[in-house]
Amino acid sequence: MDSRSSELGRRVGAKDSQTRSKLLDAAERLMLEEGYAAVTSRRVGQKAEISAQLVHYYFRTMDDLFLEVFRRRADEGFARFQHAIATQPSLRTIWSSLNDGSGSSFNLEFVALANHRKAIRAEIASYAERFRAMQIEAITSILAVRDPLPEGITPAVVLVVMAGVSQLVALERALGVSGGHGEALALVERYLSEAGGP
Repeated sequence: MDSRSSELGRRVGAKDSQTRSKLLDAAERLMLEEGYAAVTSRRVGQKAEISAQLVHYYFRTMDDLFLEVFRRRADEGFARFQHAIATQPSLRTIWSSLNDGSGSSFNLEFVALANHRKAIRAEIASYAERFRAMQIEAITSILAVRDPLPEGITPAVVLVVMAGVSQLVALERALGVSGGHGEALALVERYLSEAGGP
């Protein structure tokens, strides 16, 4: 058996293991506190107070660990959005979910990581497309009971503009830049008010 076959056949720890969860928590904390470059098997093991060798028992590669950290956070975001839009279906609910800055640092680290890891980039793109489809479906449903949108403005355009403003503001705030933010946010707020709904 060659080394690649051995690698592929190696046992991976149970997905519902408390140890696995601790390793994911530790990797996420390291990313947020020190950046993705600090996430090594040794540092994750130290942070989780678990042997570094167990990192590779539960995750074949560091990319596998990063992917699981991302998927866990992304799945939580999907669930939060679905609950919010089912509870209060409005454009303002969608704007609030886009404008929630709690995940900004996490997202910035993964975008930086994706520049160097193709598997990470592909996974982020896949999740983003699925989430965008979910958001567009919600906006289409919300706007179906309103006056027709102006020509050339589609639910996808509404989403991209709102997401673009929220993401740029979050990125620039993280860098200490604020010029034009007030006016851009006010424009979105005016649109939300004119569109009606809570």
